[in-house]
Amino acid sequence: MRKTMAMVPLLTLGWSAAGAETGEDLGVEVRRIETAFAKTMADRDHAAFTSFLAADTVFFSQEGVRRGKASVAEAWKLFYEGTGAPFSWQPESVEVLASGGLGLSTGPVFDPAGRRIGTFNSVWRKEKDGAWRIVFDKGCPPCDCAAVDTKPKS
Repeated sequence: MRKTMAMVPLLTLGWSAAGAETGEDLGVEVRRIETAFAKTMADRDHAAFTSFLAADTVFFSQEGVRRGKASVAEAWKLFYEGTGAPFSWQPESVEVLASGGLGLSTGPVFDPAGRRIGTFNSVWRKEKDGAWRIVFDKGCPPCDCAAVDTKPKS
């Protein structure tokens, strides 16, 4: 009994040390996972795409909101048909909550010719099994900030 009780603090200490990742480490993880997620499009691998989706994922599009892994996977199936990817994306900015449970990745979306056609925003959640899965995804057209008139109206 004493040996078992003495091991509890050591096991707890070992677990805490192993689980103590810095925000920078977690940011690298989320960037890596977003990059792997984007690679599914280049590889034309719909099954791999689906594996990154959380069960309760929510994706926004011009057609509306898709809720749940099966619904999102079905809606995105058409993007994986054919030999050429209809678009690509890459993470530009990544932030992770101090708690380490949620991460945000954003970046450009490109057409097949490499022209920027939008910006994606993805929220990733670290699941109980340690895997990052996407819970929210929303894209938008690129902002032409230079064309926006920021002068106050008189």
